[in-house]
Amino acid sequence: MIKNEQQLGVFYAAFSYFLWGILPIYWKLLGHVKAHEILANRIFWSFIFMLAVLLLTNKWKAFTVTVRALTANKKQFMALGAASLLISVNWFLYIWAVNHGQIIETSLGYYINPIVSVLLGMIVLKERLSIAQYFSFLLAFVGVLILTLSYGRFPWIAIMLALTFGLYGLAKKLIIVDSAIGLTLETMAVTPLALIYSGYLIIRGESAFLNGSLPTDFLLIGAGAATAIPLFYFAKGAQKIPLSMLGFIQYIAPTITLILGIFVYGEQFTKLHLLSFTFIWAALTIYSVSRTKLAAALELKLKRGKGMEV
Repeated sequence: MIKNEQQLGVFYAAFSYFLWGILPIYWKLLGHVKAHEILANRIFWSFIFMLAVLLLTNKWKAFTVTVRALTANKKQFMALGAASLLISVNWFLYIWAVNHGQIIETSLGYYINPIVSVLLGMIVLKERLSIAQYFSFLLAFVGVLILTLSYGRFPWIAIMLALTFGLYGLAKKLIIVDSAIGLTLETMAVTPLALIYSGYLIIRGESAFLNGSLPTDFLLIGAGAATAIPLFYFAKGAQKIPLSMLGFIQYIAPTITLILGIFVYGEQFTKLHLLSFTFIWAALTIYSVSRTKLAAALELKLKRGKGMEV
């Protein structure tokens, strides 16, 4: 029974990362719409979609209880505001980058995200790193350095995507709520800004929404479902499988994105790109293996061995 549950968890998690991996295709279909407007619609329709999900899954009462608790707790309320702004910036950067021919760099951002999260944990939360994790960070740094030299510029899109998502993860540590309720709260916090901006575009006659193109309208409305459905399957999968296994599965998304960038949208991938990504893939492999039970047991054995020698 447990084995079947774990297999189901692997399927749910892999499916969620598959959906995230092919998400650039969706944003490319909206390439004629400005990234700001896509973001505003993504926020608003995600909020509407999540309200429907809460009602259908009987989580409305839990949602109202959580809202009251957050408004009474200043620290958590500020963390919610920070999380909302960070995920909005992350979404905007991703949409903008995809529609400006930078899909490969977005994949790099999500490859190095775990390494950036480790660094943030060390700096902000004073977490201690293992030797393997220090080494993986060094390899990732070399990979980014090679890419910087090959581009002739700092890969700011990748770093900003990794940094905003890493900081978002830190903010989320202060708000321990159900994932569906969490996304509803985060989109609710920035929905007023999204509506104001959308209204501004409509008044000026610059809005792509409700401007006579039904496919565009449906795609903008569908951005809510495109955002929430992968998260729904991710939450279901994460509940059924170990965190270490989830750590390996998460690389499905940037791998698919990388393949799309190279083979579908024809972005340039040079030998220096390959060298850089090889360093980063090596870093991720070492990092992921360092989080397994086998690695933890080996590290403990080495520490005991040193203790015996002393």
